[in-house]
Amino acid sequence: MTVSEAQSDLFAPASIAPQFVEARQKGVSVPGYPGGALPQSMADGYAVQDIAIDLWPDELVGWKVGLVPPQHRERLGVDRLAGCIFAKNVWDAGAEPTPFRAIAGGFTAVEAEFIIRLSKDAPEGKTEWTAEEAADYVGELILGVEIAGSPLKTINELGPPIVVSDFGNNDGQILGPVIENWREIGWEAMPAETFVNGLSVGKGGATSIPGSPLAALAFLLGHVASRGRPLKKGMIVTTGASTGIHDVAAGDESTISFGPLGEVRCRAVPA
Repeated sequence: MTVSEAQSDLFAPASIAPQFVEARQKGVSVPGYPGGALPQSMADGYAVQDIAIDLWPDELVGWKVGLVPPQHRERLGVDRLAGCIFAKNVWDAGAEPTPFRAIAGGFTAVEAEFIIRLSKDAPEGKTEWTAEEAADYVGELILGVEIAGSPLKTINELGPPIVVSDFGNNDGQILGPVIENWREIGWEAMPAETFVNGLSVGKGGATSIPGSPLAALAFLLGHVASRGRPLKKGMIVTTGASTGIHDVAAGDESTISFGPLGEVRCRAVPA
C-alpha cells in the first residue's frame, strides 16, 4: 500500500469538517490539518466543504473562485477551485477602512476582486457553461476585496484539495463600488493595485483573470450545479485574485485601488 492509499483510507470528512467549523467559530488556529490524513483529490476536499457548509449556522450567499496553481493542474484535472461565502462575512465598504479578523497562528490575506452579483437563478441541471452564456446572469459587477483566511497557517502550502476543504480559504468579502457600465468600458479598462501599509504589493486588473471574470463565473455556475447547489439570484461570486494573494497580519491596513473606478480600504484586527 502506498502512502497516498494509506492516507485515503484514514481520510474522514465527517470528522475534519466539524474541527474546521469550531476553530472558525472560536477564531482560533489549528496546529495541523484536523485528523492528520489529507484530502488527496478535489472531490475529497469538496466532501469536507459540503459538510462544513451544512454545519455552518449562517446563510450561504455566494462563492469565491480561485486558480489552481499550474503545478497541480495535471494531477487534479482542474484549473479553478471554489469556496463558500456566508451572509455575516459580507461587508459594505465605507469611508473608513473596513475591519476584518486575522486569526493568530492561522492564515490571512487580502485579494483584489471583481465580484459578480447574479441577476437571476441559474438552471439546476446545467453543468457546462460558456463565458457568453454566463454573461446573461450578471446583474452587477462590483469592485471589492476577498479576505482569504483559515485557522490553518499552511493551507496554501498543502495544496488545492486542502484549500477547498476549509471554505476554499475564504473568511469574508468586502463590497465596494458598482461598475454601472462594465459592458461598455471593457476589461482592459479595469486596473487593480494592492497596497499594504502604503506599499504596493501587487498590480493587475480584470485582464489578469484567465478568460476574464466571465470565464470564472462560467466555471462556478457549472461547478456548483454539479454539487446540487445552483446559483440563485442575488448571490455574489468573486472571480479571482486580480493582483495576487497578499499576506497580512493584525494591524496591517490595505488599500485596493481600481484606478478611476474607485478604491476599497480595509484593516486586519485580532480575531
